[in-house]
Amino acid sequence: MCDAESHNCKAREPSMAGGSPVSWFERFAQPCLVELLGSALFIFIGCLSVIENSPDTGLLQPALAHGLALGLIIATLGNISGGHFNPAVSLAALLVGGLNVMMLLPYWISQLCGGLIGAAFAKAVSPEEKFWNASGAAFVTVQEQGQVARALGAELILTTLLVLAVCMGAINQRTKGPLAPFCIGLSVTVDILAGGTISGACMNPARAFGPAVMANHWDFHWVYWIGPLLAGLLVGLLVRFLIGDGKTRLILKGR
Repeated sequence: MCDAESHNCKAREPSMAGGSPVSWFERFAQPCLVELLGSALFIFIGCLSVIENSPDTGLLQPALAHGLALGLIIATLGNISGGHFNPAVSLAALLVGGLNVMMLLPYWISQLCGGLIGAAFAKAVSPEEKFWNASGAAFVTVQEQGQVARALGAELILTTLLVLAVCMGAINQRTKGPLAPFCIGLSVTVDILAGGTISGACMNPARAFGPAVMANHWDFHWVYWIGPLLAGLLVGLLVRFLIGDGKTRLILKGR
């Protein structure tokens, strides 16, 4: 996972492996490739879990599929890129010192491209009727203008829990631990079970973008960008000013 000691952090000098500097590929290209791969796998599994979901299981199948997939992908790939797979998480990681500013845009591009690839593969392997009946797993919970405020508020709050799990479980020195992938995946599962009927519990602009392109469904699409990105900004400021450790917090450091 990404932390303040990784090669993605702002203050870190090129690390040494066997006395040799880390290559440009391992420092810059490899993390972006991993973000693309991880995002594609996560969104492929997430889309299939929605497209193939049985009405009898309600939200349980998508919740478990998203949460377990994310936890597994973070556990296997997180040490290379930080395991973000989400533009909102990358924004918060930047704000709390877990990502170099020059890597933010490449991470976002990689995550969005991964979302496109994952959604495209989900469309390719799904029966056409099921794909269109599920609108390609694009978010269709918001059906009218009156639901926008509720959906936006839900996306903001649900994403806050997810991003807090990342920042405090994997980046903040005082609270990070080996169970971070499990906790992050569990936060996604809980969020979908709690808020799936309100907003769909997207919590990830890349997860919204790929299916929207494949299904050409753009109704209220901005909700799934503004809500999660505001949550990333909020958590970043919260950690920086109030709940981060002494190295991360900007105020009230004491002696």
